[in-house]
Amino acid sequence: MGKGPGLYSDIGKKARDLLYKDYQADHKFTVTTYTSNGVAITSTGIKKGELLLADVSTELKNNNITTNVKVDTKSTLFATVTVDEPAPGLKTIFSFIVPDQRSGKVELQYQHEYAGISTSIGLNANPLVNFSGVVGNNCVSVGTDLSFDTGSGNFTKLNAGLNFTHSDLIASLTLNDKGDTLNASYYHIVSPLTNTAVGAELTHSFSSNENTLTIGTQHALDPLTTVKARLNNYGRASGLIQHEWRPKSLFTISGEVDTRAIEKSAKVGLALALKP
Repeated sequence: MGKGPGLYSDIGKKARDLLYKDYQADHKFTVTTYTSNGVAITSTGIKKGELLLADVSTELKNNNITTNVKVDTKSTLFATVTVDEPAPGLKTIFSFIVPDQRSGKVELQYQHEYAGISTSIGLNANPLVNFSGVVGNNCVSVGTDLSFDTGSGNFTKLNAGLNFTHSDLIASLTLNDKGDTLNASYYHIVSPLTNTAVGAELTHSFSSNENTLTIGTQHALDPLTTVKARLNNYGRASGLIQHEWRPKSLFTISGEVDTRAIEKSAKVGLALALKP
């Protein structure tokens, strides 16, 4: 079986990761440890200005079942149970939040050589039903993403997308916000040896007639160090450098500046992730 078209969330993902992933203006610290029986415990702390947020999560894998439980500083518990491939190509995900009694949700994902389907339904009296599907192959695919609120009887999401993949480039076109926002993205691998790539994203809002263009690039200085940069049409420039100082342990420093108001202080973010 070939790679297939993936899921709807994969449309434009490469360009989004290039332009937005790992950029941040906060200070973040993450450390992961493992117990003798294989339970992964991850502690995360984030400093947003004067606000300090933290959470602790545990992950246990048993054959094809993965259980993840996270508790944050507000005493909110997030639980997810994932059953990977109870049948070929199928994945089942059950999640809920405590104390939110309406948060329970079950999701089914199915990936085939020529299709990718994800459907979910809330476990409450008036559930939110979501369906997304993609048909095609690993070169060209089209899909849709729909959400229906059974309580109000209205569609809360009506999206559609098109994806084209070549050996070294990916182009995507999506229509979001019930037809109000058109998004076009482009991702091109310049040099696989140095992980050099360029990308762009153009968003047009029909209601406000506004356009947002973001362009970016990435390059590996060496096998352990990557630099990224991006700029949008509003003059906001960002950059980051990420170093893997030991396997799976990353140090990232990123910054952003408004080129139209240089006198304002720049935003600087730090992230440290430690894994044994």
